[in-house]
Amino acid sequence: MNKNLRKAVIAGNWKMNKTRPETLALINEIKPLAADAGCEVVVCVPFTNLETAVGAVKGTNIKVGAQNVHFEKSGAFTGEISADMLVEAGVDYVIIGHSERRRYFGETDETVNKRVKAALQAGLIPIMCVGELLWEREADITQEVVARQIKLDMAGFSSAEVKKTVIAYEPVWAIGTGKTATSEQAGEACGLIRSVIAKLHGKDTANAVTIQYGGSMNAQNAAELVAMPDVDGGLIGGASLKSADFGEIIKAASVK
Repeated sequence: MNKNLRKAVIAGNWKMNKTRPETLALINEIKPLAADAGCEVVVCVPFTNLETAVGAVKGTNIKVGAQNVHFEKSGAFTGEISADMLVEAGVDYVIIGHSERRRYFGETDETVNKRVKAALQAGLIPIMCVGELLWEREADITQEVVARQIKLDMAGFSSAEVKKTVIAYEPVWAIGTGKTATSEQAGEACGLIRSVIAKLHGKDTANAVTIQYGGSMNAQNAAELVAMPDVDGGLIGGASLKSADFGEIIKAASVK
């Protein structure tokens, strides 16, 4: 992390977990653990839990995020939620382009680009996910894959829009598998993302962008991962559902 240039963000991706009473209980457990956090703390909950979460974090430093958003303002899009609807619900962040959305629901770089633009226009902070598959890493094309995603997912963005976007590097082979990129691998990939942005928008813009690591970050490895200069926090999956573990990750990212 380099907090002199950009903020660190720890965001919990709860995925399809927790009822409303369980959401309230978990947030109440997280509150004291995040009270003195030296980083931004976000809980990204299912759509049905957003109202509960927004109410639960009032008066705290915890922000609420959604896990997806549609790119149109309204219309015949059954089952979808617009950016304006999220803003009206009190949401601050939204995850876009998670590998599970790409894999199971057919999201593409084109739709990710549209969703991020819609989120930015509505005043939300997008957490835009990129990352390579296992066979792509084994084929030694991580650099090409991730650079392509950054260029396509942020095509047409102004430097100001890029600065407002949080990027989560999540190697797909480390999502929910228990496998984690080494701190060196994570640092190298996040540094690659920053270098691509620098080529497109200049060094000042690249230095201002928060780039998280997502991929089985937990209480045991968080400190080592966020110690890398280009890793500005994490997008946390399973560990975000355990308050004690999430608290340890927050503590690791709160180091000056």
